[in-house]
Amino acid sequence: MRPLIFACLAALLSIAPALAEEKPQNVIVAPVVKGQFVDTVEALGTTIANESVSVTASVSDKITEINFEDGQEVEEGDLLAALKRDEQRAALAAAEAVLAERRTAYRRARQLESRQFTATAQLEERLAALREAEANRDAAAARLADREIRAPFGGIVGLRNISVGTLVTPGSVITTLDDLDPIKLDFTVPAAYLSTIQPGLDIVAATTALPDTEFRGEIRSVSSKVDPVTRSLTARALIDNPDHLLKPGLLMTVKLLRNPREALIIPEEALVPVGTKNFAFVVSGDEPPTALRQEVSIGARRPGEVEVLGGLREGDRVVTHGTMRLRDGQPLHIMEEQTPGRTLGKLIDEDTAVR
Repeated sequence: MRPLIFACLAALLSIAPALAEEKPQNVIVAPVVKGQFVDTVEALGTTIANESVSVTASVSDKITEINFEDGQEVEEGDLLAALKRDEQRAALAAAEAVLAERRTAYRRARQLESRQFTATAQLEERLAALREAEANRDAAAARLADREIRAPFGGIVGLRNISVGTLVTPGSVITTLDDLDPIKLDFTVPAAYLSTIQPGLDIVAATTALPDTEFRGEIRSVSSKVDPVTRSLTARALIDNPDHLLKPGLLMTVKLLRNPREALIIPEEALVPVGTKNFAFVVSGDEPPTALRQEVSIGARRPGEVEVLGGLREGDRVVTHGTMRLRDGQPLHIMEEQTPGRTLGKLIDEDTAVR
């Protein structure tokens, strides 16, 4: 009986090393890389035209000419519409004729005065008459200009509210005019960010109306006071809008980009939170590689990535997939290695597609 017991014990001892060997855990890993990181503050804002006016008439009369279409782009000074102006044109022509006559008379009197053929008093009389003619010409030109409705700045006209023959009065709205490039974006942020929200700060904005487009701009001004009710601060950014994709009145989400810096970055999936602490499994050794559980100090986050403040070095490899059952010191079988820009989700999708 005893020989049999000793034989069994010897057999168990011989297979113990094999039982003690752990099966390697299949994992996906990613390198700790150095890259650009910024802090973001999120807010909501509304777009406003850079310049916006209601184009109105200055005098009462009938519209005789319309030179724009709805939504047309116009330049500063373009003639948009005109009122009946035959009388004013004639008055301007008469005033210019009188002005030309008096200029000639003044030049002749000045030549005679230089030769002492006329008195200085007569020259001054001719000069006064010339000044009067210039004033009359300017007044006639102003009366004509009141009947010509021109664009005060370049931009996009809105819908026209008139037709040829419409009787307009002072203040009658002909159309609207908006300068959309650049476009303003007003948004509010908590007063706690008062010290960081400054002109020159970069922003990134998006709207559901244009879901696949991001717009970049820069804060140009900040309100001089805090709203006492909401304890918030209003800031205004300018966004280049050469294609006029953005229109006034759009609701936009705004991300303020502050404190740009170079930082160590790891995929978010590499973090293993335990209570108030965060850990990551670092690949240690080569033959075979093993998992080293390392406490990590983290900073800011952004979708899919985390800033590392301490605990890791550039070039370290961390486990991003397979951490659930992984233990410190366990052997690893590295199935795939992520590269910057190739996320865990993409790797899993690729693996599924191959299968």
